[in-house]
Amino acid sequence: MGKGCLLNLNGAGNGYVKGVVRRFAQSSIDHRGTPEAPGRVVTVIEAKEWHGLEGVSLTNGHILPEDYVWGVAYRIDPDKEDEVRAYMGERFHVYSPYIYLCLTLIGCRSARLTCHFSVGYEPVDQLAKTIKERCGPSGPNKEYLFKLADAVRHLWPHIRDDYLFGLEAAVRAIDTN
Repeated sequence: MGKGCLLNLNGAGNGYVKGVVRRFAQSSIDHRGTPEAPGRVVTVIEAKEWHGLEGVSLTNGHILPEDYVWGVAYRIDPDKEDEVRAYMGERFHVYSPYIYLCLTLIGCRSARLTCHFSVGYEPVDQLAKTIKERCGPSGPNKEYLFKLADAVRHLWPHIRDDYLFGLEAAVRAIDTN
C-alpha cells in the first residue's frame, strides 16, 4: 500500500498464504522500468504453476515447505474506501482489474501467469541483470528488490525466503555502484 493510503487504515495484521510463491515474474513499464526497457516486480503465483515453469514436478496436491508468502492484511476505514480505491486505481492503473484484485487480495486462488505483463520464469542471472539495469519513474528496479528484501527481514525475521534473498545476492554481486 502506498504512503497516502496509510492514513485510512483501521488496522493491520500479519499472516501468510500457503500454496503460493512471490516471484519477480511481472514486467513494470510504469514504475521500475519503461515501455522500452521494462523492469521486474513481484507477483504472487500458485506454487504448482511456478514449479511447472521451473521444471519441478510435484505429486498432485503436494507443495514444498517454502511454498507460502507472508504479508500484511490491511483493514480500510469504510468511510475512506472510495479514496483508497481511487489511489489504488492510480497506482495500479496499467494492470487489469483482475490483477488489481490479486494485488489487493494477496493469495487470490485464481492467480495465474496469463496477464500480459507476465514474463514467467527467467534464469536468476538473467533476472538479476535486468533488475540491476532497469529504472523507471519510481526509481531503480534494484532499489525495489533491496527494499522488499529488507522489509521481509524486518517484518518476519523468522522466515527464510531463498528465492528473494538469493536474487538480492545475485544483483548485489553484479552491482558495482
